[in-house]
Amino acid sequence: MFLAGAVGIRAAAVAPIKDRQGRSALSESHFVQGLRPGWVGDMRRILILGGTAWLGRELAQQLLVQGESVTCLARGRSGTAPPGAVFVQVDRAEPGAYAAVGHGTWDEVIELSYDVGQVRGALDALSGRADHWTLVSSISVYSSHSEPDADEAAAVVDAGDTRDYAQAKVACERASRAALTDRLLVVRPGLIGGPGDGSDRFGYWVARFALADGQPVLAPSTAGRSVQVIDVRDLAAWMIHAGAAGLTGVINAVGNELALGTVLAEAARTAGSTAEIVEATDEWLLGHDVSYWAGQRSLPLWLPRADNAFAQRSNQAFHRAGGQLRGRAGTLKDTLTDERGRGLGRIRRAGLTRNEELDLLNEL
Repeated sequence: MFLAGAVGIRAAAVAPIKDRQGRSALSESHFVQGLRPGWVGDMRRILILGGTAWLGRELAQQLLVQGESVTCLARGRSGTAPPGAVFVQVDRAEPGAYAAVGHGTWDEVIELSYDVGQVRGALDALSGRADHWTLVSSISVYSSHSEPDADEAAAVVDAGDTRDYAQAKVACERASRAALTDRLLVVRPGLIGGPGDGSDRFGYWVARFALADGQPVLAPSTAGRSVQVIDVRDLAAWMIHAGAAGLTGVINAVGNELALGTVLAEAARTAGSTAEIVEATDEWLLGHDVSYWAGQRSLPLWLPRADNAFAQRSNQAFHRAGGQLRGRAGTLKDTLTDERGRGLGRIRRAGLTRNEELDLLNEL
């Protein structure tokens, strides 16, 4: 199984999704792209705990374009903050890590870490100085991925072993909820795609069709399988609007459900490829040491049948709270441009090398 944590407990009652005026945000779609509720013409103080890597950097860049005052606090190992942001370079595990940002009031704090110690340290230092707090969690927190269209009220895993990603995220949610109560928005993304994806998952397919240059491409059996992907730019835009409106509660920020076969065909068309897609059974792939979902010698986006519903989560709350999703064609095109820039044949964090793939195709 690609997901750890089989022991589940019932999730705590999910707080109603509210805006700053206490109105239900699920009954109105008022976060319109390009418009910001409140603070029009004012500069808000935003602190991003991170902000130098993919989603965090995208958030910082979009906030800066909107004229906000952005501070990024991070070690800086993934890079620096975007131009225009204040960059506080510090190891969050060190004593006094938050001294430079522990003054005044922050209109918004955005927490990206799943390190429970870091999350608790930030809460201890800053929870009393934040008007609103957004925690980026994950749909990996759910204890079952076998029920299609499950929503935010589904059971989550226990948090007994915070070395496990899903359990660590649950522990971060609980610590944040205890410290912040009605000032907290928990965002649970699924698969994130788009330019700059360091996980190399979604971009694998459009890059592979381009690299294969018309030759066969190996894929898992696609029948009955789904994909849900949200473009990192759409996720960041919605998070910014949600924070500006003071949205609270828990929301799955996931894309619309798509058939895996459709996504692969669209990736091939985007790459201008006429390659034959050669499907192999799960049993054959596993017998040849090909892994599910992610990591080296894997086929990205391929899930165990028992976990099909990981890519079938309800995103109704996201849409009703104003979430907007761009067309797949744009995400695939921009992802291919990014993949070409980074090198189609580079060593990837996820997927098969082309030589591994060719060897497997010869055996199939």
